[in-house]
Amino acid sequence: MLRTSDFDYELPQDRIARYPHQQRDESRLLALHRATGAITHRTFRDLAELIPAGDALVLNETRVFPARLIGKRQGGGEAEILLLNPVAGSEENLWTALVRPGAKLKPGRSVWIADELRIDVVASDDDGTRTVQLVTPLPVDAALDRYGRIPLPPYIDREPAPEDAERYQTVYARERGSVAAPTAGLHFTPALLAALEAKGVRIVSIVLHVGVGTFRPVEVEDPAEHRMHYERYQVTPAAATTLNDVRAAGGRIWAVGTTVTRTLETVTGDDSVVRPGEGWTNLFIRPPYEFKAVDALITNFHLPRSTLLMLVAAHAGYEATMRAYREAIEAGYRFYSYGDAMVVW
Repeated sequence: MLRTSDFDYELPQDRIARYPHQQRDESRLLALHRATGAITHRTFRDLAELIPAGDALVLNETRVFPARLIGKRQGGGEAEILLLNPVAGSEENLWTALVRPGAKLKPGRSVWIADELRIDVVASDDDGTRTVQLVTPLPVDAALDRYGRIPLPPYIDREPAPEDAERYQTVYARERGSVAAPTAGLHFTPALLAALEAKGVRIVSIVLHVGVGTFRPVEVEDPAEHRMHYERYQVTPAAATTLNDVRAAGGRIWAVGTTVTRTLETVTGDDSVVRPGEGWTNLFIRPPYEFKAVDALITNFHLPRSTLLMLVAAHAGYEATMRAYREAIEAGYRFYSYGDAMVVW
């Protein structure tokens, strides 16, 4: 049985991409062939050659919102709020959030972001999050657009730059709701998507709003004891029908990222039929796992000991995945959100 420590690896600090590549689809692409274990080194735009006509490429249309808020506590000290998601069914602007400093932000405390926006801490939750209320005369989205910041991952280790507002979004981002980008999609350009569609690849869109749990390492040695985060998803009837039609015609499904993979595996039954729906998933995919929907996976290089790396290993095989990571490090690939990509096909 694989342990969490089996998914550890050493990464030189200079391999962490702190800025995006100048051109999205010029990122490098490590191609790992599942059947043979062969590895080739390509450029991301080469996907137009790899994906055959009749297959489906599934995108996550979620959009990152400016969820990071910096303000002042009653005593004048700085405070930071990271909004995660609205509280379901609430009409009082209640959100689940992470706060810092946690010891100073108990229920009953407030943080002033601006004259037009105050955050009241309403409750402490068992998982360390807070329930907070946004107090503002503005529509909430307008207040966040005015005073919030793009929540770059902590390993990027810098404040957001103006270009991040565009580059930390996919070109097809539509539905607002994520605190992190579905990073495999950051490499696509409108031209690449148009080339794939012109070739006869079916482009299918779903939504999964990425939560902060995507950055959290697995801290227990037995992965089965890890508490997986919940994320909201939506798969439309049209998307499900297209995917089922592709499968029925002998085509394959290419998932753009771990978010698409988790969504499709959540809504696909043991009969391999994709069913439309919306809800919350905390599906934890790790070896061994039998995939029901996803045939090929496009993804970035992930943090050690992470659930995302475990998902890749479940799809590609543990030994092949760790070998691919070693080769990527030796070959100078850039890692994490703004880094290069790999495809398992």
